[in-house]
Amino acid sequence: MTETRVGRSRRYLVCEPRHFAVRYAINPWMRPDTPVDVDLAQEQWQTLIRAYRAHGHTVDSVEPAPGLPDMVFAANSAVVVAGRVFGSLFHAPERRPESDHYDTWFRAAGYDVHRPESVCEGEGDLVWTGRHVLAGTGFRTTREAHREVQEFFGHPVISLTLVDPHFYHLDTALFVLDDGHDANIAYYPQAFSPGSRAVLARLYPDAVLATCDDAVAFGLNSVSDGRHVFIAPQAEALAARLGERGYVPVPVDLSEFRKAGGGIKCCTQEIRP
Repeated sequence: MTETRVGRSRRYLVCEPRHFAVRYAINPWMRPDTPVDVDLAQEQWQTLIRAYRAHGHTVDSVEPAPGLPDMVFAANSAVVVAGRVFGSLFHAPERRPESDHYDTWFRAAGYDVHRPESVCEGEGDLVWTGRHVLAGTGFRTTREAHREVQEFFGHPVISLTLVDPHFYHLDTALFVLDDGHDANIAYYPQAFSPGSRAVLARLYPDAVLATCDDAVAFGLNSVSDGRHVFIAPQAEALAARLGERGYVPVPVDLSEFRKAGGGIKCCTQEIRP
């Protein structure tokens, strides 16, 4: 019998792709000066925002800044747990100015922002499960940042090593299906080192495992509210497995953003009260 899942209303922070482009290469998906259909990117992004709101979620937006083509990837700007904001320090110099714009938004909204001393790329590599933080390293966020995160939030941080540059952020290889005491995840095992795979298998023996095709389609760069999973439509096998577990896949095509190595989660920062 398929389990009935219960979703929870979320608050998301996003940034319009008004200036989205591929101007440099900082991951294997990017090819400098790849043509971007800005109108299509806008249409796809607006579809995602409408889907969030149609499912009862609140969406706030940061004003995009000229010259920052990757600012649309709001997830990388911070991680927010219990109203506390741990900001970002990007690995690539091209992206570092984004932090100021997001910090300004958070402060105007009444939040204090902690700026990390070590390279840290927000929810790109920091995944809150409701009990602890799963923290990626290997390509962007450093282990030193993991220690900062634990000191700041006072929650256990579990370091996971990424080994495939195509999955340069944790949120390209893993996402949380349900947060809280019974948290569960979906992930692509081959994106991780052997030791990290063993850790995940111990922590989440009932996890949904994705195939390489699912992962390459950015099916793991998904957002779940506990019932509805906003997912790339190309990740058909993963969506089917989620359906068997009682989740409701909500396909949203952000294929234009894959030219920069991004997807649904990359465009979505969750603000946890």
